Formats: sequence, C-alpha cells, structure tokens
Amino acid sequence: MSKKIMFQGTGSTVGKSLITAAICRILNDKGYNVAPFKSQNMSLNSYVTQDGKEMGRAQVVQAEAARIEPMVEMNPVLLKPTSDIGSQIILNGKVFNQLKASDYYRNKEYLMTEVIKAFRTLEEKYDIIVIEGAGSPAEINLRKNDIVNMGLAEAIDTPVVLIGDIDKGGVFASIYGTYMLLSSSEQKRIKGYIINKFRGDVTLLQPGIDMFYEKLPIPCLGVIPYSDFQIDDEDSVTTRFEKPKEGSIHIGVIRLPYMSNFTDFTALELEQDVSVKYLATKDDFEEIDLLIIPGSKSTIADRIYLQNSGLDEKIYRCHKKRTPIIGICGGYQILGKTIKDPFGVETERKEVNGLGLLNINTVLEEEKKTIQRTGQILVNFDNGGKTQGKNVEGYEIHMGKTEHLDNESDFILLEEGLYDGCVNQEGTVFGTYLHGIFDSHEFREALLEPIRRKKGLNLNPSRHYRELKEEAYDYLGKVVNESLDIEAIMNIIESSN
Repeated sequence: MSKKIMFQGTGSTVGKSLITAAICRILNDKGYNVAPFKSQNMSLNSYVTQDGKEMGRAQVVQAEAARIEPMVEMNPVLLKPTSDIGSQIILNGKVFNQLKASDYYRNKEYLMTEVIKAFRTLEEKYDIIVIEGAGSPAEINLRKNDIVNMGLAEAIDTPVVLIGDIDKGGVFASIYGTYMLLSSSEQKRIKGYIINKFRGDVTLLQPGIDMFYEKLPIPCLGVIPYSDFQIDDEDSVTTRFEKPKEGSIHIGVIRLPYMSNFTDFTALELEQDVSVKYLATKDDFEEIDLLIIPGSKSTIADRIYLQNSGLDEKIYRCHKKRTPIIGICGGYQILGKTIKDPFGVETERKEVNGLGLLNINTVLEEEKKTIQRTGQILVNFDNGGKTQGKNVEGYEIHMGKTEHLDNESDFILLEEGLYDGCVNQEGTVFGTYLHGIFDSHEFREALLEPIRRKKGLNLNPSRHYRELKEEAYDYLGKVVNESLDIEAIMNIIESSN
C-alpha cells in the first residue's frame, strides 16, 4: 500500500497547490514514483487527459511536477461554477450533473465512494500519494459529509501538515484557531505546520515559532520565502489579474465573469517582452497589440455582460483599427452571429446575438466534447504574422457546435482531415476551440514576430513551453527543499499506513 501525506491550509490561497507540487517534484527527484491527489476541486481551469476526461489544472501541474502523465483519478470531482449558487459537477472526468449547492451536499455520500475508488486506483500504481485539501478544514458548517479535508483524511487514514500564509498577517492565530476547531481525532492527524510566503530574515521569526510551540506543541516544518513562481494558478483566486508585468508588447484578455482556462495565457505571460493585461473596464483598452476573448463556462451570460458593460464597443473599436482579435472556445462562440441554447444548457434564454465579427452560428448541445488535438494553422495573420503551416496542439472542452456560414475560412487543419475554428476574410479575426494553442512555441513566435518588428524589438525566438515549465518546477522544488525539514516530512510519510 502506498505511503501518503496530506497538506491542508488555514484558508484558500495559502499555497497548498504549489507546496503539493513542490513535494511531488522533491520526492520524484529522490527516486520515488509519486502522484498527486485532490478529491474535490472548484475551478473553471480544467484540462483534458489523453483518454478524453476532464480534470482540474492544479493536479495537472502537480502531475507534471511529479514527471507523470495526468490521469483523472488525481481529481475525481471537479466543480465548475455556472452561477453564484450552482455548479456543473464533473465526476471521474465526465459531466455528472448540474446542481445547486444545497443539492450537491445531498450527493456527498455517493461522491465519497467514487473518491475512495479513485484514491485506491492511485495507491496501486504509486509509491507515495501527496494529497491536497481545499479551503480550510475549520469550516465547521461543512464538516458533515466532508470529502476533501478531514473527512477524507480520516477515511484514508493519512497524516496531515497544516499550511499558513504569513503574508496575510495573523499566521499563528490562523494555525492555532484552525487546530482548536478540529475534533480531538482530527487534531492527532496534524503532524506539523508550514509557514508560507515569508518576507525578510527568517531568524527574526524564530522567537515567535518558539513561543507558539509552548501554546501548541506541534513542530514547525519550515518557513518558505515569498517567491514569484511562474506556474499555472489553480483558479480565479489568483494574483495574475492584478498589476501585469512590464512589457513592450501589450496583449489584452477580456476578463469575463465566467472566464475559464486563463492558464491558456501563461505561455504568453512568460515571454520577456510581453505584458498580458486582463481587461475589466472600458478604460483598460489602451495600447492593445493583440486582443483575446477567452473561454467561458457561461457563454451567453458573458456575451450579455459584454453588451451591458459597454466592453463590446471597445472590441468593435479594436476591430476597426485592425488589431488582431482571437477568440478561444467560448470566446470563439461570442465572436459569431448567434448563440442558441435550445436545451437550456446554460440559461433559460434560447438565443443571443454574438459580436458578429465571424460569420458563424453556434448551438449549445447537451453533451460535452472533451478531446486532445493536434493540427496545423492554415492561414496567415493580416498583420504579417507567418502563422500558416505552424503546428499546434491543445484540447477541446465545450458543449457547442459551430457552423460556418459564407465567406469564412477554416483556421486549423486537425488530424484525420478535420477542421477547427474560423478566420474572417481580412485575416484580422480568428476563433478556435483549442485551449492551450499558445503553448505551441512556433505559433506563438510567428504570432508575436510582426508586433516585435513593428515596435523595433529584438526577434528572440520563443522557447518551448515545456522547457520553461520544467525550469519553473525545478526552481519551485529547490526553494521548498531548502526551506523545509525534508527529513521530518519523510518521517511523517514513512509513518503513514
């Protein structure tokens, strides 16, 4: 039976996902066959596995850090919010149901059986399972039927390490309060704690750690410094929407309320001369060299938002200036003439008009399409971008079927002679269902080259995204390895059943 360790946090965004990824990399470097696990994820950032199943991006990152292929058992339950009170439930990689929060909790017993099955599958394949909790285990109103924090820890009998975020302030209070709100059996599972995102000289924190041990005698397993790790975020609770990094090339991404898969743009953000700005107001549309309408979990609601907010006027203005516009998945649908929802997949509203920048119509269907793809770009951009013939790869996650009307060209030739996407006659507006298309470095370089030429920038070749990610995982592992008592963590793992 596999060894295991679980990382829970005093709250959201304390660093559970990244620390789990770091431990996966550290253990793999030590020669262990290790896998990540998170029973339940809530995120609009998802991924499609090789066998066409959908899972959360956080566990994909952790699997990559562990140098293994992502598999849906690493994240058996994925919640994709479609409103303030409801979510689409993805179970074992496929759509299970569309439920309100109150209805979801009535399904917890069944979901727990599926979670345990997934975990046991991983146990048969890997030496060590590194488990991530969600939010905080001290949310006592959610403790009954919990399947992701202490409920799961007790079901699979795993030791737990607690993570606190000192950058928010009150780290000792949050660790102490979390611990004290747990039951006695749950408290016994806490084998230590980690302080994350520390700024300054760690020796100045040591007296506080010593004093805290007198009040709560569990060991501090390390203090991790505040660092800028260039690794995909788990969900919309992210800092990437804040001030973008400086860059000579300005790429604007519309910040839709139900934006999905903003990890599509990580490869662009890693380009040294590129600044990716998420556009939330009409005042944000300044100096845009390339405009992107991203994926959406509620395409009709996001199209209505663009109209009501006046952002569609800014999109039309970019179009008139011949600024290249690219729509990804839901953004592709929004670029068309109409979006119809005859089955009520997203809303009771049966039809809305799109932006009309592509001569296409979309009908939302009841069955979701999830598949990995490879293909070749068929056209060049109007701005001089030599994208034609460039190879791309990505994955589709959508419930819509899009039909081309007159005078529009296909964007990508897929494997088996299939086609994806659409291009307007002028070569200024493009749409595709492929998430991850910017990860392909040849396409990304060809897309950015004419902008670099126009601005007199160096024409540095784009690097392979996989190489950049490997460097990021190595750096993450190095920082965490140097900051934690790895021997103590290994002892915790060895003590697990």
